[in-house]
Amino acid sequence: MTTASLSPDRIPVIVGIGEITDRPEEITDGLEPLALLVEALKRAETDSGAALLGEIDSLDIVNFLSWRYRDPEKQLASRLGITPKHAYYGPVGGESPIRYLHEAAQRIARGESSVAAVCGAEAQSTATRAERAGITLPWTPFAKDVEEPKRGAAFQKPVAVKLGVFRPVSVYPFYEAAASAHWGQTPREAMAESGALWSAYSQEASENPNAWLKRRFTPDEITTPSPDNRLIAWPYTKLMVANPTVNMGGALLMTSLAKARSAGIPEHKLIHVIGGASAEEPRDYFERDQFVESYAQNAVLGAVTDLVGGQAKAFDAIELYSCFPCVPKMARRTLGLGPDFSPTVTGGLTFFGAPLNTYMTHAACAMVRKLRGGARLGLLYGQGGFVTKHHGLALSRQAPAEPLAQETSVQSEADRRRGPVPNFVTEAAGTATVESFTAIYGRDNAIEHGVVMLRTSNNRALARVPAHDRATLAHLLEMDRSPVGSSGEIFSADDGMLEWRAA
Repeated sequence: MTTASLSPDRIPVIVGIGEITDRPEEITDGLEPLALLVEALKRAETDSGAALLGEIDSLDIVNFLSWRYRDPEKQLASRLGITPKHAYYGPVGGESPIRYLHEAAQRIARGESSVAAVCGAEAQSTATRAERAGITLPWTPFAKDVEEPKRGAAFQKPVAVKLGVFRPVSVYPFYEAAASAHWGQTPREAMAESGALWSAYSQEASENPNAWLKRRFTPDEITTPSPDNRLIAWPYTKLMVANPTVNMGGALLMTSLAKARSAGIPEHKLIHVIGGASAEEPRDYFERDQFVESYAQNAVLGAVTDLVGGQAKAFDAIELYSCFPCVPKMARRTLGLGPDFSPTVTGGLTFFGAPLNTYMTHAACAMVRKLRGGARLGLLYGQGGFVTKHHGLALSRQAPAEPLAQETSVQSEADRRRGPVPNFVTEAAGTATVESFTAIYGRDNAIEHGVVMLRTSNNRALARVPAHDRATLAHLLEMDRSPVGSSGEIFSADDGMLEWRAA
């Protein structure tokens, strides 16, 4: 089927983008997330040049974590004076904005929607300042009776929680260490790659008017620990992790090509959705067979690349999710891109800011600007959880030649590649080899303890390295040789926790 034969009322196009960054001088002047959403949507409507808010019949809201509401999708619809047929408030997940954009496009392609909105907002900076100051904010009352969204710890083994490796900042290092060793890098080389990559993100943020931190950092500034850049979990410093303490709102409006034209929206503002893909890893990261790559990530990026002829170099604008360096580092290798590629059009979750689940809403806005400004083809790749949920989407200035596909899951391909998963044990003795590791630091930059993921024959275990075992910690943190694959003794400590000592 050619583009000419596609019905214009079934071709989805992004027509409006809106963003707001809120920096109130007075804490009580800070906007709550719902207010940020309203403002972002108004700005998206203004950007489109057409009166569209009143016609929204599909509304997706990215999950809030800075404030809790009862039925936020209904509250937002009420504030906008609309009654959308589809109104959805989803679960936690950094990939969700891309998924919502994709699904909204599919609804338009099916003829189920005329005008769709995808939006997200957080006000963590204001909420944190208010809590510390003991100030009650004049916002919609916090819905204490609404269940807290399920996050990482809800899906992890008790021993992982006890050892502190149940939060993203302490789990992603397992991928960082295992993957870099698999690539043949020394920890020093891996650190240098992370610093250069994050410096590139900071450069983009420095030029983004909506960024929270508009400054370019050098690689050394990013990777070198200091009082203002403390180590959090080896090898990540504060400037290598997502920064959620921001106030931001973002929104995109989508309609059909026919409606956009009838509304008089200029052709240069219309950005087409080519298609995308999604897949997941097991929620409990110990149910994965290895930590050197993500089969779900590989399958998603491969499928989206296939949509544009099978070559990632066809994309002249790319946004790779950037909560921690290992994610874009793995992704760029899957895409076959060199280390000098441009990984972002936005600025990254450290420097642009990480409004928790909704960073990719802003990335999509930035991508639309990039495409309107001359780029031809854009890749948006988002991920959530602990390298868990993955979604990719291709956007273009040109209309697609084929109708938007409705089947987007590549889960079967991801599952096909998965190998046997070792049994997880909490009791072990004898010799064990390092599969991966990290070290947890306190606010004083001192190590609280090390954590090693170990393999014992067909089993996998998690063990502690106490702060007093300086020799084993030095072995783990050696910069010119990876400890992955090295052997040592695993044994039970007096408190019943497994510990490991380097040979």
